[in-house]
Amino acid sequence: MSSNGCVLIVEDDSGVREMVAEYLGGQGYDVHQADSGTAMREAIARHRPDVVLLDVRLPGEDGLTLARYLRERYDLGIIMVTAAGEVVDRVVGLEIGADDYVTKPFDPRELLARLKSVMRRLQARASAAATDTVRSHVAVGRCFLDVAAHRLLDGEGREVPLTSMEFELLKVFTDHPNKVLTRDQILNLTRNREWEPFDRSIDIRIARLRRKVETNPEEPQVLRTVRGAGYMFVP
Repeated sequence: MSSNGCVLIVEDDSGVREMVAEYLGGQGYDVHQADSGTAMREAIARHRPDVVLLDVRLPGEDGLTLARYLRERYDLGIIMVTAAGEVVDRVVGLEIGADDYVTKPFDPRELLARLKSVMRRLQARASAAATDTVRSHVAVGRCFLDVAAHRLLDGEGREVPLTSMEFELLKVFTDHPNKVLTRDQILNLTRNREWEPFDRSIDIRIARLRRKVETNPEEPQVLRTVRGAGYMFVP
C-alpha cells in the first residue's frame, strides 16, 4: 500500500485513465479508477480516496454534478479536469468546492504538482482541525472544559453547573497555562468591570471552581495560589 495517499481517477477515456494511473502509481500513490458516477460511488465505498481526479465531461452525470455530490458528503480533495478554454466549467467547479483544476491536454508533471499541493492543504487542514479539537476540550483537573460549548464536563462526561463568570475565569486560565496571573490581569482578561482587582469576588469564584475541578479543594494542584502574586493554572 502506498504511503503518499489514495487517488481516485474518474475519467471515461480509458487511454487517459490508464496513463494517469500508471504515472501516479509510479510516483507512490495508491490509485483507483472509475469511468462513471456509478463506478465512482462504488469505488469510494471500497476505498475512501484522499483526492478525486474528476473529469468534467462524463457520460450521464457530469463532473460538476459529481463534484457537488462529493463535496456535500465527503471531506476529500477534488481536482477537476477540463478541456482547454472551458473557463465557465472551471469557475463553476471552483464555486462548487473543487480544490484545483487541470486542463487537457496536461503534462503529468503539472498534474503531480497540483496533486501534491492539494494533499498538503488537506494535511494542513486536518492538522488544524485536530489542534482545534484539542484546544476546545481542555483538561482542568478532574474535569474537561468544552470551550466551544461553554460547558464543564466531569470524567464521566456529565455536565458540571458553571456560571458565565466561572467559565470566563476558566477560559482565561486555560489560555495562559503555567503563568501567574494577578487579580488585575484576570480582571482585564475577563473584561468584567463589575469586579474590583483587590476585592474578594475573584477569590470566591476561584474557591468555587476548585470545589468543581480539584481532587482535593483544600490542597489545590490545578488552580494554585501564588502567595503575594496571584493565581496560576497548572495543567
